Amino acid sequence: MSFVERHGLWSGEQQEAAGRLRKIVEEQKLEVIRLSFPDQHGILRGKTLVASEAIASLESGCSITTTMLAKDTSHKTVFPVFTAGGGFGMKEMEGAADVLMVADPTTFRALPWAPTTGWLLCDLYFSDGRPVPFATRHLYRKVLDQLESRGYDFVAGLEVEFHLFKLEDAHMAPEDAGQPGRPPSVSLLSHGYQYLTEQRYDLMEPALEIIRRDVLGLGLPLRSVEVEFGPSQCEFTFQPTKGLTPADNMVLFRSAVKQIARRHGYHATFMCRPKLPNVFASGWHLHQSLVSRANGENAFMTRDDGEALSPFGRFYLAGLLEHARASTVFTTPTINGYKRYRSYSLAPDRAIWGRDNRGVMIRVLGGPGDSATRLENRIGEPAANPYLYMASQILSGLDGVDRKLDPGPSADTPYETKAALLPKSLREAVFALNDDPFFRQALGAEFVDYYVHIKNAEIERFQAEVSDWEHREYFEMF
Repeated sequence: MSFVERHGLWSGEQQEAAGRLRKIVEEQKLEVIRLSFPDQHGILRGKTLVASEAIASLESGCSITTTMLAKDTSHKTVFPVFTAGGGFGMKEMEGAADVLMVADPTTFRALPWAPTTGWLLCDLYFSDGRPVPFATRHLYRKVLDQLESRGYDFVAGLEVEFHLFKLEDAHMAPEDAGQPGRPPSVSLLSHGYQYLTEQRYDLMEPALEIIRRDVLGLGLPLRSVEVEFGPSQCEFTFQPTKGLTPADNMVLFRSAVKQIARRHGYHATFMCRPKLPNVFASGWHLHQSLVSRANGENAFMTRDDGEALSPFGRFYLAGLLEHARASTVFTTPTINGYKRYRSYSLAPDRAIWGRDNRGVMIRVLGGPGDSATRLENRIGEPAANPYLYMASQILSGLDGVDRKLDPGPSADTPYETKAALLPKSLREAVFALNDDPFFRQALGAEFVDYYVHIKNAEIERFQAEVSDWEHREYFEMF
């Protein structure tokens, strides 16, 4: 028996998809297939196999080192992997040992920008068939299983802002290589401050059209391409999808955009607030609802005139607010992302909700009888790991449902309404996570300790740097 058969890892749908995949590889004469998994940061890592070897590995798995799960955002290994337990307290994680990437055949695609290349998203398993507990796609799937046991599916639509620049100098000299390396020099594709004007869109259209065409070629459910307020800033929005799909779409979209842009002489970044003159922060707004598995009805939709949400929806909303501070480490996982939380800036700075108000953290859209009723959480940054972002939303919302929490009144003056302030830094967000026992119980202490360790490693590197501000402030005066 194969590894997949022995441990019952594929559903009937996945078995059928594997059969179709084999035919497509042969019919399209694909030469290589990329096997990728989303790491703790939502970044794709993996191996490229010649097509015949990739097909052979579908049910047997492909090995990859556990150190992929031990890295912070500089790609530095921040766990003592050569000690007992490897810093994870697990024999399986020590010594840079291997785990297996097992492909999910339903995710297969041919990459439009890479000739004769296929792509598969994978899950990570130990040699005995157990899921690797630090793999965030597994974690999100467990949360979805909990939701399914209650009779609901999670539905999410994506609004993703990012910057697209012309690449001027990639800085590929040996002295530019570091960990991390010297970032590229770029120039603008358009000046900003003309939100949604056709003139600004047309300036960026040649680059946006290249990306749009290949994103549709991937089969991603693109809705719109827009120019945002900032210079060289744009936004792509996607139709709502269920379950794992929106998170999988997000990691593939980000990776695709960066690859497509670079091949055509551009640099795309999902960094929240690049350090460039006049550049604006980017956000990732997550539209979410729950639908009944029994009848497909939106559980947030109300039938009462004058109400924005059903009682179930209000409880769920209250859960998002209740755990907003602790969840920011998942929705905004970078040091840079906290530069976005500013008053009077179309970004949230406190845990409040409102009806169609873009200053609040959660915007309630819909009304009586509206099957598209949803909550738009505006808290996230585009660099967030989508599996953790979405898992944190579901868990928080369901806690509100279980406890029948009250979200309070709609906030008409969002930056003056009294409410819990969102963390001002990643350090504060990590403290908020540690102070809230909810996620430690919901996600497991093992995973929370693991994730906090990585975030603290990033914070410590940041605090060890001498900033431009410090040098300017003290070098001459003292």
